Amino acid sequence: MTTVTAPDAPPGATAGIRKARGGGFWRYLLVRFLLIFPTIFILVSLVFFLMRLTGDPITASLGDRLSPDQLAERIHAAGYDRPLFVQYLEYLANVFTGNFGSSISDGRPVTEILLTYGSATLELAIYALIVAFIVGIPLGMVAAYFRDRWGDAALRIFAILCYATPVFFAGLVLKLIFAVWLKALPVAGRASTRTELRLQQLDDPTGIYLIDAIRTGSSSAITDVLTHAVLPALALGLLTAGVFLRLVRTNVIGTLSRDYVDAARSRGVREYRLVRRHALKPALVPIITVIGLQIAMLLGGAVLTETTFEWKGLGFQLAEYLAKRDFVAVQGIVALLAVIVALTNFIVDLIAAILDPRVRY
Repeated sequence: MTTVTAPDAPPGATAGIRKARGGGFWRYLLVRFLLIFPTIFILVSLVFFLMRLTGDPITASLGDRLSPDQLAERIHAAGYDRPLFVQYLEYLANVFTGNFGSSISDGRPVTEILLTYGSATLELAIYALIVAFIVGIPLGMVAAYFRDRWGDAALRIFAILCYATPVFFAGLVLKLIFAVWLKALPVAGRASTRTELRLQQLDDPTGIYLIDAIRTGSSSAITDVLTHAVLPALALGLLTAGVFLRLVRTNVIGTLSRDYVDAARSRGVREYRLVRRHALKPALVPIITVIGLQIAMLLGGAVLTETTFEWKGLGFQLAEYLAKRDFVAVQGIVALLAVIVALTNFIVDLIAAILDPRVRY
């Protein structure tokens, strides 16, 4: 597209406009990047104080198993008898150096727990996003194509059901149908015992089973990993697919009412080509902008999904540590999830600004 300037515009006006627009992009990017730090600070602080509402972590976790003298000794050794503000400042200093403390129930460093189980949650979130894109975007286009007809109504009801159905209930229904009745898919776990042993024998395993299975060069291991991922990915991905379906439908219908689309329609361009060529890209921009919120939803849903399918990731571990009232480990896991959400929102803002220049201004 050719940039048009006024007839009396001085030489270099076009370059000035482009420079101003470029400056707007970098200023937008800088502001969004700087917002990461107060966001993380607020989230980490909230986690700390909410966890301390029940008292010190050692009393909460081991209070019924230790004598008063042993309990007092453990509390003093961990520094939980100091003023709360002093503990808070020390906690912030440790967090910003990557030290989240050690679990009370099993003594493992929380950083080790995050590295060990974080890859499993990341893998599940990627699978769920793939399901959401594959299901939500095409069905949203179909709903827009058949707008205000029975197909559109059926798909809108489907979207509401996807969004409103609790993740654990969807998981139980999927397990009942595909694992119990049809016996077509595994009922739980990330892989069979044989495949897990094979993956653990790799040098420097990534913890992402699909990548590790590909590294083994075994098609049976890859198939085993993927079949175990189907039901958890569906249970978690359909939650977000419902949101994507409604967004795509609404934005495609809005785009199809534009003047340039009416002009193309008057030239005899078929409706399905209008949806595919003119309405798809504008409909994807709002999806990009809400992915940050959906990542937070996926991470929250991962707790229930991983527990339902015994998918041993951060959500599964978080549920176990909550049951044990191990608030040091809970605090570390929740703080990491908060950091991931903040960074994801920054990346999403960046992508949205690249795709749609209007976002920058």
